[in-house]
Amino acid sequence: MLLHLYMYFIIINISKQEEEINMIRKIVDIDKEKCNGCGLCIDACHEGAIELVEGKAVLISDEYCDGLGDCLPECPTGAIEIVERESEEYNEELVMKKMNERKKTVENNKLPCGCPGTAAKKIERKPLNVVSAIKAKKKDVTDEVLTSELRQWPVQLKLMNPQASYLQGANLLVAADCTAYAYADFHREFIKDHITVIGCPKLDDIQYYEEKLTEIIRTNNIKSITVVRMEVPCCTGIVNAVKKAMLNSQTIVPYKEVTVTTDGNLL
Repeated sequence: MLLHLYMYFIIINISKQEEEINMIRKIVDIDKEKCNGCGLCIDACHEGAIELVEGKAVLISDEYCDGLGDCLPECPTGAIEIVERESEEYNEELVMKKMNERKKTVENNKLPCGCPGTAAKKIERKPLNVVSAIKAKKKDVTDEVLTSELRQWPVQLKLMNPQASYLQGANLLVAADCTAYAYADFHREFIKDHITVIGCPKLDDIQYYEEKLTEIIRTNNIKSITVVRMEVPCCTGIVNAVKKAMLNSQTIVPYKEVTVTTDGNLL
């Protein structure tokens, strides 16, 4: 009899534990087929529950998701929805621990001005190998005179008129202004056949960028958008401004994002 009671209480206890671990609740569900990897949901999630994995947004753990859905309005493709399913309980303690670890990482890398992009460094360039240059010329390699590929003026986003005729049907290049200085072949690889707008997301008003880009995209039948940014964290602002502008204008066009390193290479 005692053995039966003992087994009964064990079974009840196990059932309660399973119920606590696997409860039915609201939680985020992400459709990988619809996800375009824009990353706006990551910024919107205050719990750090979403990360990009191989270019797609992924819910990293049920325990990080509170099911409130702050990420939903930011998704331009409708890839995110709130569903009710069996999942682990939201773990606020675990979320706080993760947020504190992230905060410590940021603070450890923080410079006096607060931006790693201002770190001073000297970029060493290898001198031209004279012998190689002579051999190259012997192979009928001719000197090339570089010409500007710029197709319009002004280029500063703050100065551009959203109704300018050159914007109609344009392939739009949105570039952080440091990129053209860092990357040597910027004109031929990026400006060519594009209408170019530049700005600094750290020094300018990013909300103004978002509003200006929204109007440009909404009214000009833009064909494509290429964003060229530096690898520094503050350049995320110009990326988000473009993505939110597409979302605000309800216009999704072919999108490409390129990152330039501070020593002038492409990631």
